[in-house]
Amino acid sequence: MVLKLGSKGLEVKKLQEFLNILADGKFGKGTEKAVKKYQSQNNLISDGIVGPVTLDYMGLISTDNSESVYTTFNDLLIHKHYLPKGEYKEGNIEPEFLFLHHTAGWNNPYRTIDHWGRDNRGAVATEFVLGGQSIKGNDDEYDGEVVQAFPEGCFGWHLGKNGSQHMHVYSVGIEVNNFGYLKNGKTYAGTTANESQIVTLDKPFRGYKTWHKYSDKQIESLRKLILHIADRDNIDVRAGLPALIKEKGAKAFEFNPDAYYGKVKGLWTHTNTRKDKFDMFPQPELLEMLINL
Repeated sequence: MVLKLGSKGLEVKKLQEFLNILADGKFGKGTEKAVKKYQSQNNLISDGIVGPVTLDYMGLISTDNSESVYTTFNDLLIHKHYLPKGEYKEGNIEPEFLFLHHTAGWNNPYRTIDHWGRDNRGAVATEFVLGGQSIKGNDDEYDGEVVQAFPEGCFGWHLGKNGSQHMHVYSVGIEVNNFGYLKNGKTYAGTTANESQIVTLDKPFRGYKTWHKYSDKQIESLRKLILHIADRDNIDVRAGLPALIKEKGAKAFEFNPDAYYGKVKGLWTHTNTRKDKFDMFPQPELLEMLINL
């Protein structure tokens, strides 16, 4: 593990707590300065980079003993920010399904994962969270950033009640940071959406025409992430929802028995398995991306 200017996450926060500085999980200029000071005081190379030597001297270790950031075959950068053990199910599964969700919440993927770690629902999580733009249109720091919440081969409960418990265990989940449907320009929590963050569908989906827009960066990162998971886990991500979109268009996002009972392996959304859910919705740019995987 190497921590340096620009790094983010739990490991940076632990480092900052060790240095007795503001622990916000972001390795900025202030953290770099504190690291250099510590290195100089302890006769280490004072370069502001926290590598194995500095970490060992500090007595700090990674939660997973591996790099905190890695790059996929298609040049997607993935940050690790693992939940505490017990907040996901350990195992060595071979997934057969990939499910898409959105969080119905704010744009920070690290905040989403930290919230899962504090709640008492018990291992409710997805392996990946994809950051977005603020509903207020004033923050795009995490737009398109992909964060991994637990190790490959493990799983979390992310589908709720469905026709096959098997799918919880043998599926990979992706949460996209997005507020979902809008009513009179406001989220379900009462936050007013900036005009730049609103998309209006041609026809209502589950009763709503206006939604918090999936950003261009989110859709591109999602495309790369889907293809990475397909390559890693040998999942046919063109089966399921993408194939159905070619036949039915936006209606492919509605409830589908093949998804509910796990009859067709491949890529689906939460709305395909639950009539009471809103994630994800058929934004035209998302449809276009999925049918061209």
